[in-house]
Amino acid sequence: MTYRVVHYINQFFAGIGGEEKADYQPELREGVVGPGMALNAAFKGEAEVIATVICGDTYFASNMEEATKTILDMVKQCNADAFVAGPAFNAGRYGTACGAICSAVSKELGIPVVSAMYQENPGVEMYKKNLYIVEAADSARGMGKAVPAMTALLLKQLRGEKIGLPAEEGYHERGVRVNKFYEKLAAERAVDMFVAKLQGEPFTTEYPMPVFDRVAPQPAVKDLKNATIALVTSGGICPKGNPDHIEASSASKYGEYDITGVDDLTADEYCTAHGGYDATYADQDADRVLPVDVLREMEKAGVFKKLHNKFYTTVGNGTAVASAKRFGAEIAEKLKKDGVDAVILTST
Repeated sequence: MTYRVVHYINQFFAGIGGEEKADYQPELREGVVGPGMALNAAFKGEAEVIATVICGDTYFASNMEEATKTILDMVKQCNADAFVAGPAFNAGRYGTACGAICSAVSKELGIPVVSAMYQENPGVEMYKKNLYIVEAADSARGMGKAVPAMTALLLKQLRGEKIGLPAEEGYHERGVRVNKFYEKLAAERAVDMFVAKLQGEPFTTEYPMPVFDRVAPQPAVKDLKNATIALVTSGGICPKGNPDHIEASSASKYGEYDITGVDDLTADEYCTAHGGYDATYADQDADRVLPVDVLREMEKAGVFKKLHNKFYTTVGNGTAVASAKRFGAEIAEKLKKDGVDAVILTST
């Protein structure tokens, strides 16, 4: 028996186009497209990609419920035994879509699923409890390593074989705990690990702890009356029409906009690009997210010297930690160069 597999990819890996084609609506094609060829080779005849679903990253992020339903219907009509999405590497919106679709297919159709992503892809944190997500490189250069691990995990699921530990199978730690019996007591195992650590020998903890990023607060502004204050937001506020096409989810960029002479962010001129909250009130009055109007009043009252003539904006919704760090570092360098003394950072 050859297992029937349906493969999900975005517009880029389908060869349709890049960001300019990110609103591409779901399409079902017979047979393999793009990375599907590598999957078929790795299956070695035990399984076959019989169809490929293609969907643009922006379209899926902006129409998640509708797109999920459409893609589920496409997978159903293929009578598939399993489903593969990606690899998505470090593409945030693509990873989010892969995770969401795999979760829906697993829940609604009850067939094995697998994907692959870089560790900082937001899709990992969002969906790792729902499915096996293979560890992948941060770019398509890692295709050759990710695909064999994906196919191996999928075939094990199809055969009903036991899935090993993350380190053994190459998937991201899922946070799923299971009972396991050891010959040694926990105290003995802990001492063994401690001794190994002291002697510089390898060991693996049984309970890895999360690592949280800590940012030390800066000292207060000493002379507020002579300070230049800037506005930065993850709330997606931008000029009407979103001229830089900041993504509604899993942003890959930020915007820089001049507000020289602007006292109020009116609905005729400004809106939000954010897709993670109800945009109604932000679109009615963008000052609710980016308070230019109030800061202009404070500027005129002499509370501080000057409101910086540029604001910076992006979308925090599903954005990769690595991307957010890069945005912050780049924006900070620009603000320092412009002589800004402090920043008010607003969210949604």
